[in-house]
Amino acid sequence: MQGLKVCIIGGTGFVGSALVNRLSQLQCEVKVFSRRPYRNRHLKLLPGVSLSDIDYFAPKLLERQFDNMDVVINLVGIIAPRGSDSFHKVHVELTRRITEAASAVKVPRLLHMSALNAGNSASRYLLSKGQGQQIAHQAPDVNVTIFCPSVIFGPHDHFFNLFAWLLQLPGPMPLVGAHTRYAPIYVEDVVDAFINSINKPACHNKIYNLCGPREYSLLELVRYVRDLLHSRKTIIPLGAVSSPLIASMLGWLPGMPINREKYQTMTVDSVCPHEVNPDLDLRLRSVESIVPMYLGSKEKNHQYQSWRALARR
Repeated sequence: MQGLKVCIIGGTGFVGSALVNRLSQLQCEVKVFSRRPYRNRHLKLLPGVSLSDIDYFAPKLLERQFDNMDVVINLVGIIAPRGSDSFHKVHVELTRRITEAASAVKVPRLLHMSALNAGNSASRYLLSKGQGQQIAHQAPDVNVTIFCPSVIFGPHDHFFNLFAWLLQLPGPMPLVGAHTRYAPIYVEDVVDAFINSINKPACHNKIYNLCGPREYSLLELVRYVRDLLHSRKTIIPLGAVSSPLIASMLGWLPGMPINREKYQTMTVDSVCPHEVNPDLDLRLRSVESIVPMYLGSKEKNHQYQSWRALARR
């Protein structure tokens, strides 16, 4: 791995930051592109890492940036449209630009982040993820590996931290999609999957579902967070009739983490139909072994302010 030249599109997010840090530790040369690099200037401090902005759709620009790279990694994704960024533009059009550029300069390896249930028509998010996944999988002249994770957790996640924040708000907590099932996977295990696949020919042109070692309902996970916080919060699980109505109502409130579109994604269980493929050589860590280390140890006021900041992103 030492000296490997890696270009990461969308490398400043939750998964991207963890992946960049690991690649730096492995003494790779890492080029990170982001449209808002000023928000993540700390990555520049990592050995071998460069960070810059880019116009992804400028003619031939990606080709020039990808030339002589050993690996290109696409981590770009959004969970809700914002401004000119639609699901189609980010998940489909940008994926097409990345794969075309990688193919044009014959990059040896392309790793693409998709999502579990990609292609499911339950939501525009999943449908667009599926379209992008198909484009990446069909890229000519490139050895592609695609990863489809369930919900990803870790110290800076937008899942357990979000529910921890919501549990601090006054009044009972209505829980949309309470009975949807998840198999949360630790962010460092996702990073392991990416790293372990790079030099493995057995992983070429494969699609891997990524899940943690155990399945839970959303209600079970939120109750677990409540117990970690020693809270007595009343949680009201909502069913299939009331959930879409409440989600639509909450979607009109600024800063709320749920709306109709997100609820539609939550109607599909996010679990793996079979065991994670042994090609990836993963030693999966459980929710119970990791989450208490970042939800149970901070001083309360500092923790609350961190949760609020995460919820606003």
